[in-house]
Amino acid sequence: MLLNLYVKNFALIDEADVSFGEGLDILTGETGAGKSILIDAVGVGLGAKTSRNFIRSGQEYAWVELVFSVDSEKLAKRLEACGTPPDEDGLLIVSRKILESRSLNKINDMTVTLAKLKEATALLIDIHGQHEHQSLFHKAKHLEILDDYCRAQIGPVKQKLGERYRVYLNMKKELAEYQMDEKARQRELDFIRFEIEEIRGANIKDGEEEELAARHRKMLHARKIAEELGSVADILGTDRYDSAGEQLSRAVKQLKAASEYDEALFGMSGQMEEIENLASDLLRDVTGYLEELTFEEDEFTEVEERLNRVRGIQAKYGRDYEAVCEALALREEKERKLIHYEERRRELTKELEEVIDELEELCGQLSHVRKTESFKLAESIRNALVDLNFLDVQFTMAFTKLEHYTANGYDEAEFLISTNVGEEVRPLGQVASGGELSRIMLAVKAVLADSDEIPTLIFDEIDSGISGRTAQKVSEKLAYIAKHHQVLCITHLPQIAAMADCHYRIQKKAEGGKTKTKIEKLKQEETIEELARLLGGVSITGAVLDNAREMKALAKTVKYQQDFR
Repeated sequence: MLLNLYVKNFALIDEADVSFGEGLDILTGETGAGKSILIDAVGVGLGAKTSRNFIRSGQEYAWVELVFSVDSEKLAKRLEACGTPPDEDGLLIVSRKILESRSLNKINDMTVTLAKLKEATALLIDIHGQHEHQSLFHKAKHLEILDDYCRAQIGPVKQKLGERYRVYLNMKKELAEYQMDEKARQRELDFIRFEIEEIRGANIKDGEEEELAARHRKMLHARKIAEELGSVADILGTDRYDSAGEQLSRAVKQLKAASEYDEALFGMSGQMEEIENLASDLLRDVTGYLEELTFEEDEFTEVEERLNRVRGIQAKYGRDYEAVCEALALREEKERKLIHYEERRRELTKELEEVIDELEELCGQLSHVRKTESFKLAESIRNALVDLNFLDVQFTMAFTKLEHYTANGYDEAEFLISTNVGEEVRPLGQVASGGELSRIMLAVKAVLADSDEIPTLIFDEIDSGISGRTAQKVSEKLAYIAKHHQVLCITHLPQIAAMADCHYRIQKKAEGGKTKTKIEKLKQEETIEELARLLGGVSITGAVLDNAREMKALAKTVKYQQDFR
């Protein structure tokens, strides 16, 4: 469960440090107080896309930290498999620092990639946003819900299906290359053989291009090199009185003469001799290089032509020796395929037929399980909808077989519903209103919650478009879900707020010339006052307060009765 949320410099939130409890945690506040900002902060902590707009004005960064308690051994093992195990106290601390151009992600002080953070937090918390119910307009979501419901039964089949489907795609791609006629095959074979011969004929050696380039550069600039080195030889030589060699020789003699009168000069004399020897060695090296610098014009032409050929082959087939070797290997493989073209095409066709048979079998198995489980899911959702004040509701699921295979099988599924007596079931998107879709999504969440291993669920304004008795039914359903999960719920309705096990108030205030959003956990009497605000608006009378207390007492009774069902 989510133990704590710490937010700093995030949008209107200067700093917030909130500890959450078990069961149903309700968050209320005036419109515009910043409730959605808090959910945005949680979403960012879980790996949602960041923006520099999240950084509070005047600050360099924003910070979000979530502390989770992992009590389930199974969940701990799954987190460990992700490479993000809880610490020795069973805690998992997720933090994100949002900077102008990037974010830093950590789990238990270990820097992780965004993908790794998302993978880990997806096991811990699920957010139902304000507009998520609109996803029910899309049939793909219906199949996703069914697969979530029966994932234990279909998991192994889906995994094997995904593997075989990838093989199927690769084989189709390869087989598409075997669609040419005999003339086209022969033309392709001739061209490939020409390229192979061209590469082989060049006979390029590893490192040859670098060696040739160095030799060519040396030959091309031989005159300049000779001029510069000739000057160096003149300077170091002993033919002139003012040459460096002659002056070093005189310096050696003079230091030796001086050292006869002072032993302290022996070291300097030795150093001077070393310098003279180094200069003499350098002169010999320069002279030897100049003697070897001469070459014939034919040699230069030969090096230049070979360098151009090597570079031409590399420009055509690869940037370096390794790339050219790889290009040759690919063409040799293609040559073998073209030689055995018909034989390989028959093999591929047969193998593809076998893979298609496997796909058909696996898709059939998957479809059978889905259709079997869909009856259970539809009945469970129907019952949940009755609990949510859909009195005369029918709910079922229809399947259509796609004309092609996918990694998810060949099923297309759709929820069908009827909310009035005598009406036939029709596609969900054609029947349900916005408020009804919100309740249907809550019913789905409630059904999935019974088998869902995610410990924390967040509902952002699940009460959209409902009121009265329906609101009461929604509150009871949330309280039921909270028996098995930690539930955080943002709401405007007193019926839902009254069910809170822990109640938090979000307020927006102006302090020091800036607008700030604050969140605080309410005590018992403060909870009554907040319920009264939701009931009575601006004017909170004694009668409204009494009504709030009665609503809280009734909610307590409902939850007590749920415990004994």
